Amino acid sequence: MASRRALHFVFKVGNRFQTARFFRDILGMKVSMCSISNLKNTGGISSVSLDLNSISHTPNNSSTLRIIGLWGKPEADFALVHLLSFPRPYDGKWSKTMVGFGPEDDHFVAELTYNYGIGDYKLGNDFMGITIASSQAVSNARKLEWPLNEVTEGIFETEAPGGYKFYLENHSLPQSDPVFKVTLAVSDLQKSLNYWSNLLGMKIYEHDEKKQRALLGYADNQCKLELQGIKGTVDHAAAFGRIAFSCPQKELPDLEDLMKREKQQILTPLVSLDTPGKATVQVVILADPDGHEICFVGDEAFRELSKMDPEGSKLLDDAMAADKSDEWFATRNKPKASG
Repeated sequence: MASRRALHFVFKVGNRFQTARFFRDILGMKVSMCSISNLKNTGGISSVSLDLNSISHTPNNSSTLRIIGLWGKPEADFALVHLLSFPRPYDGKWSKTMVGFGPEDDHFVAELTYNYGIGDYKLGNDFMGITIASSQAVSNARKLEWPLNEVTEGIFETEAPGGYKFYLENHSLPQSDPVFKVTLAVSDLQKSLNYWSNLLGMKIYEHDEKKQRALLGYADNQCKLELQGIKGTVDHAAAFGRIAFSCPQKELPDLEDLMKREKQQILTPLVSLDTPGKATVQVVILADPDGHEICFVGDEAFRELSKMDPEGSKLLDDAMAADKSDEWFATRNKPKASG
């Protein structure tokens, strides 16, 4: 499966300004793309598909729906939207920002999804952290007095706004991408290994049954996936993310068929998303035994859609400067919604 690539992890963020500061100024990542969408602006949406079987209601907020949309911008493959609780003018408005140490062609990046009417998201125990080997990031954090906790010699734990954990190793990797691994919690390590290795074709690099952990990946020079066994159930809460991979487009139908034969969960069946003037990308979204969302896209078309936008950082800065949602809610004496 050497032709498959680890692409990105999706984070839901409540404070876009502080999140941008963390990823750019602390970690040292660059913005490769920034886009803004509004579900009420039908001119920007080709169609919206609601999968009633995938609607998720979060505790204490029955109006929260998970929507898989076929946007005019197909790379914006989902949004969490509070359809009923968003007061105007911010109902349905959201942005997506891609940040990384380089282009997604050969770097693992972060996708930051920001909903203008949501101030925070409840964390579960599903996402356990991203490990980055960068002495520069450690230096940046110290210089800007961003909280660091040395958990073992040379490895520092820190948090992005919203509580997402990052582990900074005070050295650099020989490979070009400093992002070393994404760690996800699993309730049954052997069951998860069967899914990720036997079904999805990942190579097992390390397996420690005593520590209930395993390290997997598609190539030596790519970001790895670490599975960490926990006692009890994996709770995704409202902040649940998604990990994305690419594979040759011709493999997607076979991948979907395999999941059907193995009676594994398919959140979004194989679909083609069109962008006028650009390539059509095919996408299938799966879920592992613990409900971790996994997006597979056709590699050939995705490489075209994920090219770095030289105006990406400026677009983000302009969007943040124009965002008056905090003031809008404050003048009405009401907080933003919680995810």
